[in-house]
Amino acid sequence: MPEGDTVFRTARRLDEALAGSEVTRFDLRVPRFATLDLTGQRVHAVVPRGKHLLARIGDSTLHSHLRMDGAWFVYRHGEKWRHPAFKVRAIIGTADREAVGVDLAEIEVVPTRDEEQLVGYLGPDPLADDWDADEANRRLGADARSIHVALLDQRNVAGFGNEYAAELLFLRGILPTTPTPEVDVSALLDLGVRTIRANRDRRSRTFTGIDRPGQGTWVYGRAGRPCRRCGTLIRRGEQGADPTRERVTFWCPSCQR
Repeated sequence: MPEGDTVFRTARRLDEALAGSEVTRFDLRVPRFATLDLTGQRVHAVVPRGKHLLARIGDSTLHSHLRMDGAWFVYRHGEKWRHPAFKVRAIIGTADREAVGVDLAEIEVVPTRDEEQLVGYLGPDPLADDWDADEANRRLGADARSIHVALLDQRNVAGFGNEYAAELLFLRGILPTTPTPEVDVSALLDLGVRTIRANRDRRSRTFTGIDRPGQGTWVYGRAGRPCRRCGTLIRRGEQGADPTRERVTFWCPSCQR
């Protein structure tokens, strides 16, 4: 599932493949930008912002969001794609590489000077060089909703998704329904920052310290199975800011109180 660490690695891979090169093919397969052509422009950088990707090309920025199923792939010219063409939403080609965006949920192109119109609402990003712990603590601490909902709100902190919320709350022994004002948000965010920074360079994220298939999480995706700590069956529920944005929650009723 794409979370902040996945987006960070994706941006790094795209930046290594494209930055400094001239665009030789530019194809956005969405109606609004289908005729836009940035060929001949230079790729300056591809950077992450929370769960958002910003490809700065010439004087423009291509913004994309992976949501649940999106991904970017990098191919050499002539290399066979590993996905059907009908899923492709964006192609950025250079002399020797081709970046292909698949199942992208959001695509926007704006002048680079206007990037903040798209991502300026985001809270501090724990993977950014300008991470501001005090501001993140202030924003999260001021949210009166349940901690699971507040932690997923990208306006508070940018980059934590549902898997991080479930695992961080388990590690801190906090029920996902706990009102945020009752939580030590500073300790929670400190753990979150250390965890997502440790995971950003791993092929597969882990919260248990075990980097083997099926053993990287404590509670996420493990409903009905024994807690790895105490043996109590993991429970599953749903929470969200409103009925249209409910997410599945996982917790141990013994370890999280």
